[in-house]
Amino acid sequence: MISTVVWGTGNVGRAAIRAVEAHPELSLAAVLVHSPAKVGRDAADLGGLARHLGVAATDDVEAVLAAGPGAVVYAASGDIRPDEALADVVRAVGAGAVVVTPALYPLYEHRGAPAEFRDPVLAAIASGGGSLFVSGVDPGWGNDVLPLLVSGLGSTVDAIRCQEIFDYSTYDQEDSVRHLIGMGHPMEYEPLMLAPSIPTMVWGGQIRLMARALGVELDEIRETLERRPLDAAVRTRTMGEFAAGTQGAVRFEVQGVVEGEPRIVIEHITRIHPSCAPDWPVPPDGGDGAHRVIVEGRPRIEVTVEATDEGENRSAGGNATAAGRLVNAIDWLVAADPGLYDALDVPLRPAAGRLGRKQP
Repeated sequence: MISTVVWGTGNVGRAAIRAVEAHPELSLAAVLVHSPAKVGRDAADLGGLARHLGVAATDDVEAVLAAGPGAVVYAASGDIRPDEALADVVRAVGAGAVVVTPALYPLYEHRGAPAEFRDPVLAAIASGGGSLFVSGVDPGWGNDVLPLLVSGLGSTVDAIRCQEIFDYSTYDQEDSVRHLIGMGHPMEYEPLMLAPSIPTMVWGGQIRLMARALGVELDEIRETLERRPLDAAVRTRTMGEFAAGTQGAVRFEVQGVVEGEPRIVIEHITRIHPSCAPDWPVPPDGGDGAHRVIVEGRPRIEVTVEATDEGENRSAGGNATAAGRLVNAIDWLVAADPGLYDALDVPLRPAAGRLGRKQP
């Protein structure tokens, strides 16, 4: 059994606890938390499991890493604290652990990552013998392994489009929805996530991964952005009111340009309420969210993935697939040489040994 630590118990960390507990080759060794209110609570309580697991949450990072875990699922946010997240990950890799995380956007495609992100990780691998794999859902499997798999079903491929279409009122992270994305702010407000070059920083690595797998050279990576205001005030179940005239929907693209044409596109269509931008794409079933891949070519292929968890919530479902992609890679990474890996290196494999297995 591979002793595994879950570091962080937010949206992804909760799902990671469940994924580790369900995996037949992993053993939950510790849960690291930041909030004093969570210290001492059982991992099952933090992960939404019914059975007591006997693993009490702790904030003692030094003691947990000193115990020499085989793997660490780093689920703490890196959105607004990338330097701190990088330092935490480097510390765990340097302790010899296999580390998997969605938190470090520049390292999704590490070959093109800035030196200030890549070099400390490589130094930690050399000194401690650990490994790192950074992935998720979007960015993640929704715009690397899934579109590449689907592209192999066709005869010719003209373009690949990956879409995330979501009602963000279902997302359990109000600060990010309001301030990073800008929902509910005046239209003159510039959200950090939508500032020029930031979408490319987050999703450009996925464009480069797909281009590398498809054997094409990129001319450049472009961005497009549209924003729509709410026509009327709306009240959401999870985040309260959003005023009329404030930002209610966002649509942007990160485009990989090949021979002058956008051939590899990652598109986000995000709303705070279905009434805003009703002419933009919606999930095929009209639900709260979906990830979709469209391969234009012969034949034209369209695949939609809708995941639910934690009471049929699709945002929680997406987070659970991100955790699953990472946790299910741990045993492969432990068997591989120490190194810095990306989604083209780490296979997405069947859930061997888990068919019909019940979680506590």
